[in-house]
Amino acid sequence: MNDDYHALLARREAMRLRDQLLAPASPGTAAPSASYASPGPRTAASAPEAYDGAADQELIVRNLGLVTPFDALIIHLYDAMFERHPYLRKLFPESMEFQRTQLGRAFWYLIENLDRPRQVDAFCTRLGRDHRKLGVLPVHYEVFEAALEEALQRYAGGRLGADVTDAWLRMVRFAAAGMVRGADEALAEPAYWTADVTGHERRGRDVAVLRVRPSAPYPYRPGQYATLQTPLLPLTWRPYSMAGAPGGDGELEFHIRRTGPNGVSAALVMDTAVGDTLRLGPAQGTTILDGELTRDVLVVAGGTGWATAKALLEDFAARRPPGRSAHLFLGARNAGDLYDAPALARLESRCPWLRVVRVLDDGPGGSGHRSVADAVARYGDFGGDVAYVSGPPAMVTATAWHLSALGLPPDRIRHDPVPDTSAPVHSR
Repeated sequence: MNDDYHALLARREAMRLRDQLLAPASPGTAAPSASYASPGPRTAASAPEAYDGAADQELIVRNLGLVTPFDALIIHLYDAMFERHPYLRKLFPESMEFQRTQLGRAFWYLIENLDRPRQVDAFCTRLGRDHRKLGVLPVHYEVFEAALEEALQRYAGGRLGADVTDAWLRMVRFAAAGMVRGADEALAEPAYWTADVTGHERRGRDVAVLRVRPSAPYPYRPGQYATLQTPLLPLTWRPYSMAGAPGGDGELEFHIRRTGPNGVSAALVMDTAVGDTLRLGPAQGTTILDGELTRDVLVVAGGTGWATAKALLEDFAARRPPGRSAHLFLGARNAGDLYDAPALARLESRCPWLRVVRVLDDGPGGSGHRSVADAVARYGDFGGDVAYVSGPPAMVTATAWHLSALGLPPDRIRHDPVPDTSAPVHSR
C-alpha cells in the first residue's frame, strides 16, 4: 500500500469523526443533495440488510487516488451522458456548476457511509422523493450508470480494475434503488407545488422576507426547509427554511439573503414581486423538535438562520410542557443586521420562559464575543439541553464543535447538512 492510500484512510477516519460530531442526530441522517445519484430498480440484493457496503467501501477507498479529485470525473460523466442522450440536457439548468459540486458531495457521502447501508438507504429514499420535481425517471438512473462506468474508465485511463468498477456500480445501484422507492412512495403527493407571492418586503440591501400561498395544502414541520425555483432561472432550485410554524391561512414565510450578483437568491431578493409565481419542492430536513419535549431547548442561529429558529421557538411555545425553558443565541454583524427585530421582540415579550442573547460582531451594543459559538461556550452549562443550530455553514460547524467540546452529546446537537466549506458553491 502506498502513501496515498494511507492518506486516504486517514482522511476517511477524520471525516468519520467529523460526521459523528457534526451530522444531524435524528435517525436516518440527512446528507448533501445531488442532481443524480444513480441507477436501476430496487431488488432483494439492494436491500440494506443484503448489501455488503463495507466490502465495496474498502475497494473504492483503496483506489480513490485513480479517480480523485472528483471534479474531472464528474465532467467526464456529464459529457458522456449528454453525448449519448442529448435530450437529458434539458433537465438541467444552463450552468452546471452547482450540480457538479453537489454530485461530488454526494459521492463523498456515499463512500464515507457505505458501511452504514441503512443510513444511506434512508438518505436516498428522501432524495428520490425530492427528485420527482426534476422529472427524474427510473430509466435515467440506468443512463447515469452507463455514463459513470464510461467516465471511470476514461478518467482512470483504463487503470481501474473491473472489481473496483463493479464496486462503484453496485454502490450507485444501491443508492438508486432507494431513490426509486422514495419516488414511488411519494406518488400520492405533488412532485412540486406552485405558490403565489403574496408579500415581498426588503429588509436592508441584501435581505427580503417573502410570503407565498401554495396552490394546494403544503405539509411541513417547523424547522424544515423547501427548495424554491423562480421562473427567472428555470430548472434551478435552492433550499430555504420556512420561518414560523404552519398557520391557519396556509401561507409560508421565507427569509432570503442575496449571496451573489446572480442566481436564485438575487432573483428572489431583487427581482421578485407580489403576484409572481414560484415552485416549491417537498419539505425536507430533520431539524425539528422532538415529539416529547423532555429537555430544555438551546437554539443558536446566525443571519437568515433566524428563520429556522423562529419556527422552532413558535413550535416550542405551542407545545411547551410546564417548567421547560429555551435559550436563543442570535448572531448578527450589528444591530441593523437584526432584520426581523420586531418579530423577535414580540416573541420575547410573550414568552417569559425564553432567554434571548443577541451576539453582535461590532457597532453600538457589540457583545464582545468573537462569535456566536464563543458566546454560547462562555454563557453557561447547556449539557442537559437539546441544541438546534442554523445559519451560515461556518457558524453551524463552529457551534457544533464548541457544543461537543462542552460535553453535549452528538445525538442532542441538531442541524441540517452542512456543505463542505472547502468547496464553496457560487451563484446561489
